Amino acid sequence: MRELIERLYREQTLAPGELRTLLLECRGEDLDFLMQKARAVAQSHFGNRIYIRGLIEIGNCCHNDCFYCGIRKSNRHLKRYRLDAETILACCRHGYELGFRTFVLQGGEDNYMNDDRVTEVVTAIRTEFPDVAITLSLGERPTLSYERFFQAGANRYLLRHETHNEAHYRRLHPEDMSLSNRLRCLNDLKRIGFQTGTGIMVGSPGQTVDHLVEDILFIEQFRPQMIGIGPFLPHHDTPFASCPPGSLMQTLALLSIFRLMHPQALIPSTTALASLTPDGREKGILAGANVVMPNLSPVEQRKNYALYDNKASMGSEAAEGLRLLAQRLAAIGYEIDKSQGDYPGKTL
Repeated sequence: MRELIERLYREQTLAPGELRTLLLECRGEDLDFLMQKARAVAQSHFGNRIYIRGLIEIGNCCHNDCFYCGIRKSNRHLKRYRLDAETILACCRHGYELGFRTFVLQGGEDNYMNDDRVTEVVTAIRTEFPDVAITLSLGERPTLSYERFFQAGANRYLLRHETHNEAHYRRLHPEDMSLSNRLRCLNDLKRIGFQTGTGIMVGSPGQTVDHLVEDILFIEQFRPQMIGIGPFLPHHDTPFASCPPGSLMQTLALLSIFRLMHPQALIPSTTALASLTPDGREKGILAGANVVMPNLSPVEQRKNYALYDNKASMGSEAAEGLRLLAQRLAAIGYEIDKSQGDYPGKTL
């Protein structure tokens, strides 16, 4: 196992069978060694700095019905909301005062947030804050929509593919969604010029180790600038309510594998990881992550953006908890970096 890890560290790739072995058998001291190697690679590129992004959850309305997601359209028990443009700008102003220089606008796939409204918001942010990076995470859109958002001033786009296996994708999504369209979106985003992020849920229902190997190989080929992975967490108002959450150890192993294969990638320690275990964010950083995304959304709406149960959104997960976040990072030898934190070699 140590030999496999050393070779992944040196060569930044392994054969599919070797990746499978790593995922199945890496635990205990071997997992510690894998995380140590990943941490060394991250520190060689980013030092002990952790980039922060201000997360603004702009709305929980969604026309999709993904079986794992708490804001799916079939959930009749959720209090729906949309932030208007002025509220989003107010969140940005608050974040800017706190030192954030990247804003992430995330929301459900909402027909109300059409191209004109999204472009209006992006243009307003770019005009008022010319020195920030604007990241969008608004799901699948037509090619022309992505082009409009980029021309308006958005720099980055997050769109996790969730799984690269066709049969597994169908198990997680309704019939009107397709893996081919998700991949079309990702290719469009990269071609247009976005710093593009993709990723997976670890431990989603029906997922196998072979599916994970397929995901690793896809991401190796796609070469995204951002890789977002976190554990599957169930929501009580979904078809997967009784499914167990994803494994912490497997999530950490995958974080480290992706860091070793993509040394310069921007890899967040996700809210889902912090929701799975109280020190999940720190464990993710020690596995090679270099980004955290404190919540800038209006406090009264955070509980309504419920992708899964018991989501962490307060304390050190909140933008107003930066001092606490800084203390917790310092305790493991890291510090906050408030710069835009672009993918190396990329500028606005």
